[in-house]
Order: sequence, then C-alpha cells, then structure tokens
Amino acid sequence: MAKKRNLQSFDVVIAGGGVSGCAAAIAAGRSGASVLVIEQAGYLGGTLTSCGVGPMMTFHAGEKQIIQGVMGELVDRMTERGYSPGHIRDTTDYISYLTPFSSEGLKLILDEMLDEVGCKVLFHTFVGSVQIENKQITGLTICNKDGLTQVSAKVYIDATGDGDIAAWAGATVIKGRETDGAMQPMTTKMKFCNVDTGLLRNHILSHAEDFPRLVNNIELINNTPYLAIAGFIEEFKKAKAAGEISIPREDILFFETSVPGEFIINTTRIIEHDATDAWSLSEAEKIGRVQCSELEKFLRDYVPGFEKAHLELTGPSIGVRQSRQLRGSYTLTAEDILERKPFDTVIAHSAYPIDIHNPKGEGTESTFMSEPGTYYSIPYEIMVCEEVENLIVTGRCVSATFEAQAAIRTTPTAGALGQAGGIAAALAVQEDILPRIVDVKKLQSALKEQGAYLEI
Repeated sequence: MAKKRNLQSFDVVIAGGGVSGCAAAIAAGRSGASVLVIEQAGYLGGTLTSCGVGPMMTFHAGEKQIIQGVMGELVDRMTERGYSPGHIRDTTDYISYLTPFSSEGLKLILDEMLDEVGCKVLFHTFVGSVQIENKQITGLTICNKDGLTQVSAKVYIDATGDGDIAAWAGATVIKGRETDGAMQPMTTKMKFCNVDTGLLRNHILSHAEDFPRLVNNIELINNTPYLAIAGFIEEFKKAKAAGEISIPREDILFFETSVPGEFIINTTRIIEHDATDAWSLSEAEKIGRVQCSELEKFLRDYVPGFEKAHLELTGPSIGVRQSRQLRGSYTLTAEDILERKPFDTVIAHSAYPIDIHNPKGEGTESTFMSEPGTYYSIPYEIMVCEEVENLIVTGRCVSATFEAQAAIRTTPTAGALGQAGGIAAALAVQEDILPRIVDVKKLQSALKEQGAYLEI
C-alpha cells in the first residue's frame, strides 16, 4: 500500500488551477495568505488550456467593462506580450465583446502571476478524499508522484468546477436541472490552423442571408480582425440528412484565436453524460472524438477556407458546462439575473446571458436582459454554506439554479468569483473566523483595492 506522509500546512488550499482557482490564489496571495493550488494537469488555466476552450466571453456589458481586477490584469498582460488582441467585437453579434488569446501564453502568464505572490502549485495532482470533523475540513488526501499525501489549511477553496470538495465534505449539492437532473451537454473542442480566413470572410460577406445573427450587422465582418462565426445551418442539415453527422446540434460555432487562421470549433455535443461519474466521463470522451472526426470531414467539405486547414488537436480533455452545484447560503436564480436584483453583498457583476444548450439534443436557448448594455449582480452567499464551515466554493459550481448557472458559468465571471473567494479566504484566516461570516463590507473594499469593478 502507498505510504501516506504529511506536507506542510497552508492558510489556503485551492483545489483546481483553472482561471477561477488562479484568480482566487492571486487574490489570496496578494492579501497576505500562504496558498497551495492543487492541479491535475501539468499547467494552469483549466478549460482554457486543458479543454481548448476559447475565447473568453465576456468582460463587458455593451461598451462598459464590468469585470476588471485580476481578470482584467490577466488580459492586459497577455495583450502586452502579444498573446491576445485584447477585447474585440463579437462577429457572431451574440455579445458585444469577446477576448481571443493564446492558450500557451495564458499558461506562462498564470505561472508568473502565481509565482509573484508566492503561491505554491502542485501539478499532476488529484484530490482523492476529504477529511472532515465537526463541520470543518481538516485535510485533503492528494495523489501524485509522491503517492498519497496529506495537506491541510485553515480555509479550503473548491475550484474543481464539479464541486468535488464540497460534495465529498458533505455539503448539499445538486446536479443539473431541478425537474429531471439533466445537465447541459459536454463538448470536445477542436483546433485548426492554416484556415484561409480571406476565403471564409468573403463567403460570409456574399452569403449574409445564411448567417441570421449577422444579417443586419454584416459590417462586423469587415471591421473586426478576428472572426467568430455561427451558421452553416443548411449545410449542417444536409450533412445530417446524408448520415455524415450524428451531432445533436443545429449549427456550427467557431472562433479565431489570437493566431491568424487558427480556429477553435465549439460544435460537438455529448448529451446525457455525467462529468462526476468516472465511467460516464470516460465514455463521453470517446463519443467526443467520434463527433470530431465527423466534424473534420464536414468542415473540409462544406466550409470555405477549411479545405487545406490542419487539425492541431481535439480536447485535450472534454469540456464540461455543468455538473454539481452547491446549495449554499443563497441560491442565485434566473429572476435575480433578469430583474437585476441588487444585493448588499455583491462581489461581482456579469452581463453574460442565460445560455442553455439543450441537455437532451438539438437547440440552444438564450435569454437576454430586456435592456441592452445592462448587467446583474452576484452575491457572496452563493459561495459558502453552513454544512462545511471552512469551505469557499468558486467557479461554475457555486450555488445557482440550472438557468442562473447557464449565465454565470463562463470564464470572466468565474474569474471574478475566484478573486472574491480568494480575498474572503484570506480575511477569514487573518481574523480567525468562518468564511461565511466574513464582513462583506471589508471584502468589497479589498476587491476594489485590487482593481475589481463593483457597484455597491
């Protein structure tokens, strides 16, 4: 049997080195806490680097940038180093601005930002179990090249995306839609290079009627340096009718990265699988690769510009939109979002719409706020619960209904939540109190000091 041995203790241990976990680590480190990040991959960035997700959507409400702070600094650094063009118009006309980036540049800059504040990182490391006594986590068992090891902290942050720490510690969690437990589908991303963007751009300009989101805004194609495209609906129908495509989706969605001619394809759809079940997740990976194979042929046969494109990668891991959700001190709802409910305990804002990919098959349903350019507030209470007292949850698995989670699950918002969670953890350590009774006024003040945008 593998021998267990103890590592040093930290003020804050963060499970998950995705963008939300990294923002939490940076914020906690800047607040004076000693921090350990546990990450299963060999690099930081989570879905943006491990799953090929991109671009980041969205930092803006109309023309106003409402997500700043650590996330804004991350984009600024990538832009300065040539890893991102910064915030550009969305040529799908779904949101106002999106943010392409180089995944390799993101890895490097996240390393640098965590190093600067003294955060420790264990790569190639999984959390295997949680030890809990009297409603408090006392340690985590982790597995890596050292075998089984114990780590401990005063405050733990669950940034796993799947609520693993919360669930294993005994917090109340749910999965999927409240009515039937169905979860939004997973997607295996693809990345192509050497796409002939000139040919693609000319095709769209000459067939504007085939791109419903652009028909009244076709000038976006001419005025934006990097393309984001949703369309080829009739071509997709034709390929499905011919038995060439088995993907239960209605159109093609793809985005140019910060590298000209390199595109991320966000089109596969793996339904009725569970990212928290090892067998189901493994099967989903295989289905995703089959769908990618179909999609590669479709793109070469039907989409101008892809004839000589090179497939760089699939994955490397499947992308998960939704799995477990904490049931915290408060649960954010669709009504809160659409009615722009004000919260005295606001710790972040977002303007991303309620974006639901059908858990059962074709169809994507989006619900926008009635007034363009407006945004909603997110309260601190969705990150904490009474059942596990020294735990903060961040990222897509915070306490939110099925519909609300579909709005707050994207990267910039998850990063904003992470910054709040990291500062809250540091405050709890400094004052020797439970995270759920942190003075939110102090948290808000610290967020502003770290550059976050908040309307209080």
